[in-house]
Amino acid sequence: MTRQIVVATNNRKKLVELRRVAEAAGMDVDFLSLSDFPPYPEPEETERTFEGNAVLKAQAAARHTGVEAIADDSGITVEELNGMPGVRSARWAGPACDDEANNQLLLAQLDGVPEDRRAATFVCALAHVGQDGSLRVFRGEMPGRMAGEARGDSGFGYDPIFVPDQHDVTTAEMSAEDKDAISHRGQAVRAFIESLKEN
Repeated sequence: MTRQIVVATNNRKKLVELRRVAEAAGMDVDFLSLSDFPPYPEPEETERTFEGNAVLKAQAAARHTGVEAIADDSGITVEELNGMPGVRSARWAGPACDDEANNQLLLAQLDGVPEDRRAATFVCALAHVGQDGSLRVFRGEMPGRMAGEARGDSGFGYDPIFVPDQHDVTTAEMSAEDKDAISHRGQAVRAFIESLKEN
């Protein structure tokens, strides 16, 4: 019987990416989304760390669906901005804003900043709540730098303005497979998949 795990997200692109990485890792898991269950009040992301917010979301999903759950909290930290946007990455330009608005605001805040001071890191914390209530958290990081302008139309979030270390293209200009191989979420998901194989 295929193992079922609910992913505490309404972000379809994030769900597609997760399924793609899991399939490439050879794991037979039926990842369900929140849309497969009756709606419930999702918790506010009140924690100051990616790990804390991921745990909040995973525990709420497991509690309300009765199915083991995973949730991730991801974002970008920029050294010149003292680690911001950080946990506020998805809402950087305001709660009602979209990826493009977030990207434009971040580019504006870094306007005139030289390349050697544009270091940034994509971070993903993925929390898993097992059927028995056990909790595990996995973390992935992808270091790089902020581009001077948006480039590419793949991916989502800050992908068009982030250039990974040892690359000269943004993650939005990379193929899905190339991005998955180095991405923060790819790292966290692969660590999670490996832990499932052991249990």
